[in-house]
Parts: sequence; structure tokens; C-alpha cells
Amino acid sequence: MTPTIPDLAHLRRPALLIEAARLGVATYCRERTLRRHLGDLHHPDSEAILETLLEIEEELNQLRRHGYAGYSPARHVDVVIAILGEVRRMRAAARPDQEKASGIEAFLSATKASSASEIAGSSAGC
Repeated sequence: MTPTIPDLAHLRRPALLIEAARLGVATYCRERTLRRHLGDLHHPDSEAILETLLEIEEELNQLRRHGYAGYSPARHVDVVIAILGEVRRMRAAARPDQEKASGIEAFLSATKASSASEIAGSSAGC
């Protein structure tokens, strides 16, 4: 069964948040990052993991928008990095015959959104 890869272009976030996540996805370590945000990895697949990460990100975005004192920009960036990493992983699994681009320049050019505040889907590994 082919995984459902969400279209993240509809999400509007501050440009600085997205740029930081784009840079950070190059060093995304799936096991460590998911353990930090999800605890023990009881999620069976990337779709379930991504759904949970998107819920966490939405909660963080609400905290950011409402000016909550407990909001952590670093955690928000880290969750967006995980989202981008999981989408990249799902896309790679959906197209196993495609040659992988290497290097941050190839990644950034492949994921550049039409607006800096749009999340373009991407992925990474550890």
C-alpha cells in the first residue's frame, strides 16, 4: 500500500521557522528526534508518526500565535524538522528507483517554496 503523503504547502508559518527547519533537516536523526517528541516509538509507520507530529506542531503554533510564555521556538523548529524528515522518508519510499540528491544545496533547491513562509515537503535520514 502506498503511503499518503500530505501536502504541507497550505501551512503558513514564519519564514525564520521554516528556514531554520530546512537547514536542520540535513542533520535529522529519526530515532533520537522521534524519541524526544513521541517517547517510545510505538507508532507503526511513517503515516502515524507524521500525523502525531502534525498535531504537536499545530499545538505549538497555537502557543506561538497566542504568545504563551511556555512556548519554545527551539522545540517548534525541532518538530518541523521531524515533519520534513518524515515526509522526505515517505517520498523516498514511494519512489525507490529514483536517484537520491546529495548535499544541502540540492536539498534546498528541491524544496524551495514559492513563499518563504510555506512548508515544502522534504525528508532526511540520520
